[in-house]
Amino acid sequence: MKRWAVRLGIALIVLWGIVWFGNDVLRAVESDAPSVSHGTASDGWLEHGKRLPSAGENFRTYSRLGALLGRNAVHERVHDAILDSYATLAADSKTAALRFVYGETGWPSGGSFRPHKTHRNGLSVDFMTPVVSEAGRSVPLPTSVFNLWGYREEFDAEGRLGDLRIDYEALGFHLLALDRVAQTNGLRIRRVIFDPQLQPYLFEAMPEVRRLSFSERRSWVRHDEHYHIDFEMDG
Repeated sequence: MKRWAVRLGIALIVLWGIVWFGNDVLRAVESDAPSVSHGTASDGWLEHGKRLPSAGENFRTYSRLGALLGRNAVHERVHDAILDSYATLAADSKTAALRFVYGETGWPSGGSFRPHKTHRNGLSVDFMTPVVSEAGRSVPLPTSVFNLWGYREEFDAEGRLGDLRIDYEALGFHLLALDRVAQTNGLRIRRVIFDPQLQPYLFEAMPEVRRLSFSERRSWVRHDEHYHIDFEMDG
């Protein structure tokens, strides 16, 4: 084998390793200083944001490259609430088989986070919509460069996309878990943004989520392939 081919192979393996493990390496060396959120989701910034893990027992990031770049950082209270919600679902026999994907959150220092209009103060999170396969099995929403890491997918008016369909019950379980653990982490859910056309299916599958504050207006992007949550400090 030619020397240049060996070098190229080694370089590709190293690059893969950096992308695959880089976020978790950076998490291990990030500052222990407490997070401080300033301003609002649309006009604010963050001090000492904490990166989310790339994967866990029942969840993964939308993009390991995005995580490496730091597009998965939040206020430490939000960080803990997200992980607590996934742990709660994994520990319950009714929801242990569910699989989740979190989307973009913000920079470790907050501020402008294009193309998003918000996500600036560490209290905003996108979660990719949970789906089930044609066989009825919970599967992660496919995310890659070819579908803009999931953000380009478009569900129909009932929540179907090819062989996939939105798992409204799983979505409801996650929202309720987030609502509970937010309170134990000194937070409240201020707003949930999910396509108003699809909200009736969610409310039918999980009526309890009606107690949360849902935006009733369609946003500048549809929010069918993901649901956006804004948290706020509770004291």
